[in-house]
Amino acid sequence: MRHGEAGRSSRLPGDSKRSLTNEGKQEIMDLSYGLQTLEIKFDHIFSSPLLRAKQTAEIVVKSIKYKGKIEELDSLRPEGNRLEFYSILSKLKQDSVILVVGHEPYLSEMISEGISQSSCRINLKKAGLARMRILSTLPKIKGELRWLLTPKLLKKLA
Repeated sequence: MRHGEAGRSSRLPGDSKRSLTNEGKQEIMDLSYGLQTLEIKFDHIFSSPLLRAKQTAEIVVKSIKYKGKIEELDSLRPEGNRLEFYSILSKLKQDSVILVVGHEPYLSEMISEGISQSSCRINLKKAGLARMRILSTLPKIKGELRWLLTPKLLKKLA
């Protein structure tokens, strides 16, 4: 899942503290109802430590009544190391259902890398959600894209 609307992006040092806008918070609440409709139960929730991603994860957790804790991973920062993240995934129980909350282009590149041997480009919208079945994690992620939902479609599910 990509974080919700957070206003103008910036490469300034304070960018990591950029929070969701009111519209972004509402968008995430709306899509959380769509997640409830899909009846997805998560075993783990991982988030980038950047404020807008953490806020997104917190809204989802509250809405779906997730009992676990959100695990913040530096490897999910926009400049994070995907290979480190794959190593973390490789240690989880097979068939775990995981929510990953992060940024672009990190998430789209991870999905693209996982589903294609050649070059392909996925565009994950803000507050968008993709579901991927992971077949292997090391040395790189390999899997199948199950679906890619825009915020508008998730809102319609609610």
